[in-house]
Amino acid sequence: MPTHGRRPTVGRRAIEPRKVKSLMLLPAKAEVARQLRRYRAWERVMLASPADRAVRATFEDSGYTLCVLMGKRCAREAADAAERYLRSTLGAYLREQNERPRTGAADRRGPPKAQQHFAAGR
Repeated sequence: MPTHGRRPTVGRRAIEPRKVKSLMLLPAKAEVARQLRRYRAWERVMLASPADRAVRATFEDSGYTLCVLMGKRCAREAADAAERYLRSTLGAYLREQNERPRTGAADRRGPPKAQQHFAAGR
């Protein structure tokens, strides 16, 4: 039975698409707490011996894991978000995330636009 041009239905009712700003699955608080402790522990070790490449690699790995868990691009932002998430309720955290202002630099992707110079017409 072709459904070209028709909306999906449940029973006889059409399913209306809903506008959602953003939907994000949140990790378990226990896992966030464990990864935050791991990140902070490796941060202390890395600061104590910054020349050790193995320590630095493990620290960066723990930061990456925290970034993935919290949906952030920077390990410091992810650690801050994890701390906020752990000390707040789920509803309060989601409201805070939706109300948080976005920076202009994060909205723009790619290299900065260069000024265009045209040789003709000068």
